[in-house]
Amino acid sequence: MSSKEVACFLSYDVTGVPWQNIEFKPVSRVVFTSCSLHLTGMADESLFDFLHMEIVSHIYKEQQSSKGELDNKDRAVCVSVLESMGFRVGQGLIERLTRDSPSFKDELDVMKFVCKDFWTKVFRRQVDNLRTNHQGTYVLQDNKFSLLTQLSSGKQYLDQAPKYLAFSCGVVRGALSNLGLDSVVTAEVSVMPSCKFQVVIQKL
Repeated sequence: MSSKEVACFLSYDVTGVPWQNIEFKPVSRVVFTSCSLHLTGMADESLFDFLHMEIVSHIYKEQQSSKGELDNKDRAVCVSVLESMGFRVGQGLIERLTRDSPSFKDELDVMKFVCKDFWTKVFRRQVDNLRTNHQGTYVLQDNKFSLLTQLSSGKQYLDQAPKYLAFSCGVVRGALSNLGLDSVVTAEVSVMPSCKFQVVIQKL
């Protein structure tokens, strides 16, 4: 299937998903398909970037059409939906990427794998810097985060950046979950397209 055929197929499925179905399972399958094609080289890099931006736009527009002007609670709902979608995608992707990998020695070993192998496959480059307090908190610095490079660097776009990071936070949380680590993943942007992810491992 060519990139154009894939794009048409994905666009049709995304726009047909009703907002009332809060789980967005069909969309998650579509995103996972796109990620899989991206990972195996069957789709060009811009396809997933475009799909991600369209899904973010779709979710916010659907919420706005039913509520009018969005307040903080409405925005939180949109972020939650995107994060949940990313979580399911991350779970599926990490299963494929670790199918033939040896077991990890410890928590830090898992995080190094995420920063190098997983990040390269999903976001097309390694994390630029990984820091930890050795108490379950990790900071991942990506100086040119792929899902922000399509946005301009003006302040109005900087204010919009968080909604384009929710899905990625979910992807990372889902991947860590399938590797045996429950976590809380957040992201912040001070200068586009640089992004800082904070991962806090939840101790039992």
